[in-house]
Amino acid sequence: MAGFAVIAVNATCLGLETYSSVAAVAGPYLKLIEHLCIAGFVGELLIRFGACLNRPSSFFRDGWNIFDLAIIVAPLIPGIRENVTLLRLLRLARIVRAFRLFPSLRVILVGIRKSLPGLGSFLLITVLVIYGYAMLGWMLFGKAEPDKYGTVGQAMLSLFLLLSLDGITDILENGRDVTPWAVPYYVSYMVAACFLLTNLLVGLVLTALQEAHEAEQAASRGKQAGPPIPMEPPPVDTTAHHQIAKLREALDALESQLTVTPPTPRTPEQTLQEVVRPTAS
Repeated sequence: MAGFAVIAVNATCLGLETYSSVAAVAGPYLKLIEHLCIAGFVGELLIRFGACLNRPSSFFRDGWNIFDLAIIVAPLIPGIRENVTLLRLLRLARIVRAFRLFPSLRVILVGIRKSLPGLGSFLLITVLVIYGYAMLGWMLFGKAEPDKYGTVGQAMLSLFLLLSLDGITDILENGRDVTPWAVPYYVSYMVAACFLLTNLLVGLVLTALQEAHEAEQAASRGKQAGPPIPMEPPPVDTTAHHQIAKLREALDALESQLTVTPPTPRTPEQTLQEVVRPTAS
């Protein structure tokens, strides 16, 4: 909340500077407030960096940290420091930091970023549709309405402005006075461009927002669960190991004593002599 308060104060100062009367009276005070806001941004960044001292690389893995660092460091770079327009843009970009503070705003921003690849294909389809209808409009209304359909560029601009359906009734009536083909032309354009393409854009953005919302929920669940607790092995009892080693040595010695040496095989003559010798004696 303190970070958001600093962002709000900074944005208010930017707005007040657009009024010449306010800037003439409170210009030095606005500069002082801006410097205090910069000090607050630097302090917040140092706190976040201090929280990552045990692993400094994790600070630079967060895109928001890189964004905040660039906004604070860029005005100190020669070339940018002297450019008033770039400095104003950088000061204005500080307001975007508010997206980082609130999950709902962050979901919207991430959803817009995720929809950018799909928006490229959508824009290509839109340009092709408008270009095709612009060529037809040039053939139908090029001579009667040269200010709107005199060239393909003017026709594309007119059809692009017509996407909002502003004044479609008057445009349709004027087209009917030129050619009866104006009715199917404008009706098909409204269905293809104004309805289908608009719904396609809405579906594309909603899908990206849903994916961003699911990613934000997964990230929040991971933060609540916390990092995994490392399982340390139990301490090794050296005394028990030593006793077990002694027992094994004693067992090996006992087994060697109990081992019976197999008798030496005797021939039949030796066996007969042992039997006859006691009888003779």
